[in-house]
Amino acid sequence: MQIHWDDTQPIYLQLRDKVLNMILDGSLQEGDALPSVRNISAEYQLNPITVSKAYQLLVESELAEKRRGLGMFVTEGAKEKLLKQEREQFLTVEWPALLKKIERLQISLDDLFNRTKAEESDHE
Repeated sequence: MQIHWDDTQPIYLQLRDKVLNMILDGSLQEGDALPSVRNISAEYQLNPITVSKAYQLLVESELAEKRRGLGMFVTEGAKEKLLKQEREQFLTVEWPALLKKIERLQISLDDLFNRTKAEESDHE
């Protein structure tokens, strides 16, 4: 897990977001064990309480579960639940803000599609 911390939000939230992204991109599957608090703390020189706080947020969101004596695991249905939450966040918060900016900058749909096609060509 490659992590670069920034000053925009607390580290425990950044760590939680890294785990969420790993679930979304498939590098952590349902039923997989999360790295132990001790390992994450040592590897990234974090206070174990910080790591525990991030993991507790995952438990509260029902995206991870504690198994006594075994550790933390990604719950069944976590990816689908997370996708649903992320889609809702995008459609209700991020997209309206983005749409307002597009309108304010007077960017046409043709401009957007042409730019997207050009970038896709550059990556091929």
